[in-house]
Amino acid sequence: MAHITRNSIPKLPKAPQPPLSHPGATPDSDRAKRPSLAQPAAGEQELTPGDRVEGLGTFGKPTGEFGTVERANEDDAEVKWDDDGRVRVHQPSLRRV
Repeated sequence: MAHITRNSIPKLPKAPQPPLSHPGATPDSDRAKRPSLAQPAAGEQELTPGDRVEGLGTFGKPTGEFGTVERANEDDAEVKWDDDGRVRVHQPSLRRV
């Protein structure tokens, strides 16, 4: 009968870093150490009652809806649209005109 011996599994050598995408590119290990990007500003200033605003759609494209701010806080604003009633809207979805 053959005896089965337990050989320890040899450790694999560490793989080198992948090649750079182009000469002079920052290695992945260095990019991970950089601080995260700052959050973009929500707007120039906070909205106040009486401000005229335009609605913004997907990717910040103007929707063509105009209205007047009735009430506002740091996150949301209640807008009286010219052609509709009042709607509570998140401030980054509005642009002051």
